[in-house]
Amino acid sequence: MNAVHIRSAEKALSVGTWLIVFGAMLFSVLTVTPLMSKHTADAWDWTAPILPLVVDAAVVIVVKLDDVLARLGGHGGRWPVVLRWMTGLMTLALNTADSALKKDLVGMSVHAVAPLLLIVTAETGLAYRRAIARAVSDLEARQKAEREEREQAAREREERARTEAREEREHAERLAREQRDHEANLVREQAEREERQRREEREARERAEAADREARERREREHEQRERERETRERQARERAEAEQRERAQAVERERRELLSRGPAESKLPEDEARRIVAAAFTASLPVRQAAELSGWSVGWVSTRYAEHREPDAGQRAGLAIASQ
Repeated sequence: MNAVHIRSAEKALSVGTWLIVFGAMLFSVLTVTPLMSKHTADAWDWTAPILPLVVDAAVVIVVKLDDVLARLGGHGGRWPVVLRWMTGLMTLALNTADSALKKDLVGMSVHAVAPLLLIVTAETGLAYRRAIARAVSDLEARQKAEREEREQAAREREERARTEAREEREHAERLAREQRDHEANLVREQAEREERQRREEREARERAEAADREARERREREHEQRERERETRERQARERAEAEQRERAQAVERERRELLSRGPAESKLPEDEARRIVAAAFTASLPVRQAAELSGWSVGWVSTRYAEHREPDAGQRAGLAIASQ
């Protein structure tokens, strides 16, 4: 008996069991459906096959799970047994109920064949599967023991072979060790001399690179210092220029307020002073007439000055025209 024979037996058992299960299910549906139709309202005749299908579905679940548990060597406890027998007895009762109501013993016997065969097949199949699982487990244990014995013998042979090879290798190594040690000493001394020379050259390069790096860093620091000083001077110059500009703007604003706060002129002011008043009035967006009153000059002259402030080029052209006249 080997694994192929066991798988063939399991396959035959599984195929036979499922053929019996599905045959019993089909027979049960065909037998129980007319009985349910007689005991169901006419409007619900279509529900007659539901009960046999539900019972048969429970049978399928029990058979499948028992198959899986048997393969794994497990046991589901008492509830699977209860469900298995309960579904079998329900199938038996439903299949024989119609004949029992008619007191037909032959019919009861005929309709009891499929349910009883299903019950016995489920129990027998479970027993067969458990027996096969135990046989497989025993076979695997024997094969494992034989395999371990063969592996142990192979390991012992390999260990002996490795021991002999190691002894031979150690003997050869002892013979060649002195020669290798001598050659290794020569090579090591040569390597130490070369390493010492390379180390001295590397240290010299590192010192030169360090000196170059320090000089470069010193130049960079000096350059950065000069840049910071230049930026500081430029910032201070900008600050002074801005301060002077603010002072000039404040002075211009004070002069403008002073010029505009004088009030109307009693007589025609000098031209330079009048021009300053007109410029202040233009900046303050005062009307031309009010600027004329402040300067004492005519509205036309003030309008011409306003035009010069609005369009400096036009004012120059007007001044040239007046000069040519």
